[in-house]
Amino acid sequence: MKLRPLRDEDHAALLELWKRAGLPARPRGRDRRERIAREIEGPCSAFFVVEDRGALVAAVLGTHDGRKGWINRLAVDPDHRGRGLGRRLVETVEEALRGAGIEIVTCLVEDWNAESQAFFAHLGYQAHPDIRYFSKRRDPDI
Repeated sequence: MKLRPLRDEDHAALLELWKRAGLPARPRGRDRRERIAREIEGPCSAFFVVEDRGALVAAVLGTHDGRKGWINRLAVDPDHRGRGLGRRLVETVEEALRGAGIEIVTCLVEDWNAESQAFFAHLGYQAHPDIRYFSKRRDPDI
């Protein structure tokens, strides 16, 4: 298995991985190819994938705003879970963010995703039940 940065040409395979992993996607909005390609080239992203025999089997999207890092999307193909790929990707993003001077790494996990909540807790991430996430969207697809 090979860990490497996400590339623009991985877009279709990334969307398929998210689907297999049960994660929602907005391919006409924030997850459209040109938007992800722009983020890949930007200075604030740390996007990585794991390939197995040429197929994407795990991916993570990490970003930062200059002061705080975010793990926005972590997906491991159900057939490849339990092999440490998620941990490896999280550690890779944490290292990349530390290299950018980021000292706090956070993640957003939907309340329905108990498996991911347990995973991040196991890695030492602390839940903050006193924090509510708010967003304002110009378009529901974003």
